[in-house]
Amino acid sequence: MDLSTTIAGVRFPSCLMNAAGARCVTREELEALGRSHAGAIVTKSMTVEPRQGNPEPRYHGFPGGSINSMGLPNLGYRAYAQLIPELRKFKKPVMASIAGFSDEDFVTIAKAINESRPDLVEVNLSCPNIPGEPQIGYDANSSERLLKRVRKVVSVPMGVKLPPYFDPAHQEKMVRVLERVGVDFLSLINSVGNGLVVDPDKECVVIKPKGGFGGLGGALIKPVALANVRAFWKLFGGRLPIIGTGGVVTGADAFEHLLCGASAVQIGTTLVEEGLGTFERLEKELAAVLEKKGYASPSACRGALREL
Repeated sequence: MDLSTTIAGVRFPSCLMNAAGARCVTREELEALGRSHAGAIVTKSMTVEPRQGNPEPRYHGFPGGSINSMGLPNLGYRAYAQLIPELRKFKKPVMASIAGFSDEDFVTIAKAINESRPDLVEVNLSCPNIPGEPQIGYDANSSERLLKRVRKVVSVPMGVKLPPYFDPAHQEKMVRVLERVGVDFLSLINSVGNGLVVDPDKECVVIKPKGGFGGLGGALIKPVALANVRAFWKLFGGRLPIIGTGGVVTGADAFEHLLCGASAVQIGTTLVEEGLGTFERLEKELAAVLEKKGYASPSACRGALREL
C-alpha cells in the first residue's frame, strides 16, 4: 500500500508524521524522527531565544488524552537554522514550525529559517500555553497583519497551524484572511486550550503551570479536530491541503481525518505516550483500513465523507 502524499508540491513518503511539540525539540529527537517511519521531520515551534519552558510537571497523560502546558521549550531559531540542512540526509521533508511573541519575532525567525531551506514552514498561530499571551489565531485582524508580513519573507511553501474553532462564523472569517494572504497548507488543530484535569485522590491538579490549566490532546479532542478539518475542507472547496491533527490513536482515526479532507495526519499525544514505534503501527493499521475499503492510497479517500 502506497501511503505517500503530496502537500504544496512536496512529496511525503508517508502521510503520517509528528505534530510540532511531540518528541521534536533536540537534535537527538529530530534525528530519531528521521530514522523512524515518520513521513516528515516537524520541528518544535521555535522562538527567537532558547526557552526552558514552563515549570514541571507540565505534561500529564490520562485515559482518553493528555493535558500539557509546556511553554514552548525549544533551542531557539538559530540552532534550528543550523540543524535543518543536516536533517536533509534522512531524505524526507523537513517542516519548520515557527512561533513568536510579536510580529517582529515571527518575521526575524521566518527570514533566517527560510534561508536554511526547509521544505515547508508552519506558522504557529495557536500556542495556548504561554501565561499572559493570547492565541493570535483567535484574532483575525492580528493574524492577517502578521501573516502578510511573514509571507513576504518566506519563499518555501508556507502553512498555518490554527487553534480549534467552535463557531462556523470564526472559520469563515479565517478562511477569508487565509485567502487574502495566500497560504499553501493548513495544520488543524492545535490542542484545545484552557482545559483542567483533576486528580480526585490527591484532590489536586495534575500539572503545575497556570494553576493546572493547559491544552488538551489525544482521543478526547478527535471530534473537534475532525470538525475543523471538515469545515475548512468544505470552505476551501478542497483546494487547500490540510494536515489533520488531534485524536489519532489508531489507523482508523487517521482514516477518519482523511475522509474529512486531510491530506496527511500528525500524531501528538500517542507519539509522546507510545514512542517512535507508533508510526510503523499506524502505517500497518491505516493500510489495512484502506485495503479493506478498496482505496489504493490516502488521496483516493480524501474528503469522501458522506453526509446524510
